[in-house]
Amino acid sequence: MATEPPEGAARDWTIPQGWERYTAAEHEVWRTLYARQRAALADRAVPEFLEGLALLDMGSGIPDFRRLSERLMSLTGWQVVAVPGLVPEAVFFEHLANRRFVAGNFIRKPEELDYLEAPDVFHDVFGHVPLLAHPVFANYMEAYGRGGLRAMRLGALDKLARLYWYTVEFGLIETPAGLRIYGAGILSSLAESRYALESPKPRRLAFDLERVLRTRYRIDAFQDLYFVIPSFEALLRQTLETDFAPLYRRLATLPDLAIDAELPSDRPLALAAA
Repeated sequence: MATEPPEGAARDWTIPQGWERYTAAEHEVWRTLYARQRAALADRAVPEFLEGLALLDMGSGIPDFRRLSERLMSLTGWQVVAVPGLVPEAVFFEHLANRRFVAGNFIRKPEELDYLEAPDVFHDVFGHVPLLAHPVFANYMEAYGRGGLRAMRLGALDKLARLYWYTVEFGLIETPAGLRIYGAGILSSLAESRYALESPKPRRLAFDLERVLRTRYRIDAFQDLYFVIPSFEALLRQTLETDFAPLYRRLATLPDLAIDAELPSDRPLALAAA
């Protein structure tokens, strides 16, 4: 990936969203995706996500990042900034560490509703932003950004990337009603939002930080493994209280784990509430 921003982007890789240039058809794609995901997630998403959707009021069309950021700033101090696509790791972490969430400004075509190779504005904003209205998760995302900058200095970015994958993108959480979804990669996918909570195929393991940092993942299929956190508070606390430097040194002496690896310490979790 290029280390210099493309033409038209600022030094931090941000660009104008260009909200006024979206067509009626593009807004209709958003409304279609929003309506079906909102219905599918009513009893599948963590309640804090659904509360964020209601607070941010994003159902009428592609959100204007300026107005969306005003609402978020008043709630948790976050804002959403547009970027031309994937950005370098250092740029990404710097934005997160300063409570800026980067989002692509293009939206998929009508024939791509169910699958898209690159994350678009629906994945980035619908999937990620509602939980940024939740103070504890918002703090976790800032902490992850700061941790990412440190991991780059320590040469351990490959390990920390797994934490993002298995929490922010594909995380499940325990609730009194049973397991629920909070990972954006699941929340923005109609098929995986059903698969993650209903299919008998994937394993669902209690979250263990070292286990997560050792475990590989794949990006080209539904997940065969999900990690389940007990609460956002527990996730944030473990992130803030762990000294990652000695953990990285320890992990450097251990082999990575395949997705289908089984450890004696693994604790599988059932779908239904106990």
